[in-house]
Amino acid sequence: MAEENQKEAIVSKPRTKPPHFVLIHGISLGSWCWYKIKCLMEVSGFTVTCIDLKSSGIDPSSPDSLTSFDQYNQPLTDFLSSLPEQEQVILVGHSAGGLSVTSSIHKFPKKISLAVYIAATMLKLGFQTDEDLKDGVPDLSEHGDVYELGFGLGVENPPTSALIKPEFRRKLLYHMSPQQECALAALLMRPGPVLALTTAKVEEEKLGQEVEENVPRVYIKTLHDRVVKPEQQEAMMKRWPPREAYEVDSDHSPFFSNPFALFGLLIKAAVSVGSSI
Repeated sequence: MAEENQKEAIVSKPRTKPPHFVLIHGISLGSWCWYKIKCLMEVSGFTVTCIDLKSSGIDPSSPDSLTSFDQYNQPLTDFLSSLPEQEQVILVGHSAGGLSVTSSIHKFPKKISLAVYIAATMLKLGFQTDEDLKDGVPDLSEHGDVYELGFGLGVENPPTSALIKPEFRRKLLYHMSPQQECALAALLMRPGPVLALTTAKVEEEKLGQEVEENVPRVYIKTLHDRVVKPEQQEAMMKRWPPREAYEVDSDHSPFFSNPFALFGLLIKAAVSVGSSI
């Protein structure tokens, strides 16, 4: 009888819902850049959502029309706002997508079980100081004139958009990635709204203790990164230490150059905060 009751309890125990990963691209990319990770996750039984931020991927907005970070980040804000009250997601940001992650953990701390930064800008309050800019903005000046710039507010004003020139992309972004990924990126990359990104900041008086206590962060460092250099990543981790830090043997784009290792680290990060896998 006791054995039958035990079997019944096991059968009736509800299955835990697998984690829901929300993947945020960096500047000039779009949800398309995650296609390998999305496939690996979905065949493994996870729920995955890839967001196109404003003027990215298939979003029709012009980057030169965006003047604030909140405008750029609106698709992610809308998505998180639409989640049921008790639902939580694992938010993953690559490169400048880290700014979207940080903004979201301040606005929606109860809806995010884990924040993961991949070669990403991880600044507690966004761009507030010269040190923030030094640590969180790629410095590609050593390579010369690498950007195609857009001036939506006129040439007398700062540029509103930027795109790395084709001849520099493999060298800087994809030097460890398969050639076909470079070809894909050449077809799909778009100018990024650099003016809007410079306004990414969190007012300190709005920083809640809830963020510090309830939203654990994991950083994945890309060891051979030529965009957000390893020393920049280290500096950001030192200033705002994550709960866990991992390393991946890749260029700036591990979703192309080392997708299986990146997938494994994302699952490891989820397990580290108690997600049921």
